[in-house]
This record gives sequence, structure tokens and C-alpha cells, in this order.
Amino acid sequence: MSRRGWVMFVAMGLIWGVPYLLIKLAVAEVSAPMLVFVRTAVGAAVLAPLALRAGGWDLLRRHWKPLVAFALLEILGPWWLLADAERTLPSSTTGLLIAAVPIVGAVVSRLTGDAERLSRSRWVGLLLGLAGVAVLAAPDLRAGSVVPVLEVLLVVVGYSTAPLIAARKLKDVPSLPMTVACLTGAALVYAPAAVATWPKELPSGYALGALAGLAVICTALAFVVFFALIREVGPSRAMVFTYFNPAVAVLAGLLVLGEPLTLSVGGAFALILAGSLLATAGTRQPLQPQPEPSIP
Repeated sequence: MSRRGWVMFVAMGLIWGVPYLLIKLAVAEVSAPMLVFVRTAVGAAVLAPLALRAGGWDLLRRHWKPLVAFALLEILGPWWLLADAERTLPSSTTGLLIAAVPIVGAVVSRLTGDAERLSRSRWVGLLLGLAGVAVLAAPDLRAGSVVPVLEVLLVVVGYSTAPLIAARKLKDVPSLPMTVACLTGAALVYAPAAVATWPKELPSGYALGALAGLAVICTALAFVVFFALIREVGPSRAMVFTYFNPAVAVLAGLLVLGEPLTLSVGGAFALILAGSLLATAGTRQPLQPQPEPSIP
């Protein structure tokens, strides 16, 4: 891999590892609909000039049904669920639960028509990953935080399913116009709820900075860097950075928010990471790179 490729690889590991921290900071002062609206509206506005120059907008009209399904599973549902869940869950726990996306993705792919058989090692990976999720979620479930955990697990299902729709139904649609269309649609959907829950007082600098970071860095910049990384190293190598995002999420929560790093959290991380690596070993890559599989 070239030096440029390594720089972008490290950048993506950081950029898509910190959203959980930023969401935690933002939802302390703004509503979940407000967070999603700001993130999608600003992200769409920043990316719009690049998308207009890329062209290919006529293809969006021809594929509007799978495009809507993709937006629902990748942005509209998950981003609200994450924001709502992090009102209760630590950001590090959320990031680690999202790490189960490759594991669930392997199952969803197999159940929806992938002819590739699951080998013994991949079955072991699935079981290890699920065990890691159970270890991680158990303390919150015992504490009564059932709904937030279920919300994050729904996000995992969405993030696991959306790339399959993109690979099978949207492979001919240019990435940037598709991203802008999805972000714009989500902003329009959440605009009424954002207005209804508009904060009575100006949020603190921490919350405003978190919202700006989510929209500009973790959404707009992330997509640009991600597409450039795909062109530089190919989709197979590019997606490896997603295995490092949970470690960034845990470290960010530990250093900034003082979230605990317990033995159970460390053990869960090891199980989920090992399970993800085994469960996805030898799988075919999606035909079209798509934003944020563990698109927080």
C-alpha cells in the first residue's frame, strides 16, 4: 500500500471511530431528530458541489425504490436509533456493539441468496462474535437498559443489510450523487421533528462542536476520503479499517468521557474482533463501495 493509501486508511479508522463519542456529547443537549437533521443537512450541503460535478443523477430516478430502502436502512433509521440509544449507553459500548456488523452481514448475505457456503471457521467466527455481543450487552440488560441495546442491534441489522441492497440493486449508481440524495431525503424527513424539538437555549460549545464534527468530518469528509481510499487500494483492503473503529470508539470514550474499560469490555472486544475476522474470511466484496457499513 502506498504512503497516500496508508494516510487515508488511518484517517478512516479515526473518522469512523469517533462518531459515537460525538453523538454522546451532542444528545446531552439536543434531541435525536435535531442531531440527525443537522448531520444530514450539513453533510448534503458540503457534498452537493462534488456530486453535481460527478453527474449520474438520471440513474437515481431509475433506481428510486432500492435507493429509498438503502436510505432507510443506512441513514434514516440507524442515525436516529444510535442517537436515542446513546442517551443511556456509553459511547464505547455502542461502538463495540456496532462491530458485530460484519458478523450479522455474513448471516444476512447467506440468508438472502449468497450461494457461498459458510465454512467451519466462519461458523466459529459467527458464534464467537455473538458471544462477544452477549458479554458486552449483559450488564446493560441486567441494569434495565433493554431498549437502548435493542436499538443498537437494530442498527447492526440495518448496517448489515443496506450494503447488500447497494451491491445488488445500486451498483450502477454513482456513489456521491446517491449519498447526497440519501442525506437530503433524510434531512427533509427529520426537519419537522427537528423544528418541534428545537432547543430553547443555544447548546454549549461542546454540543455544537460535536454536531459540526458529525456533519462535516464524520459524514461529508468521511465519504470523500472513503471513495478516494477505494480508488487507491481497492474495496477489499479499504474495508479492513472497519475492524479498528471499535478500538477508537473505546479509546475515545475512555479518554474524553472517562468511560470504564473493564475486563468484560476488553473480552467482548476480543471476541467480536476475532469473530468478525473469521466470519468474513474469504467472502466476496460488494460490487460497489458504500458509505459506513458501521456507519455510525
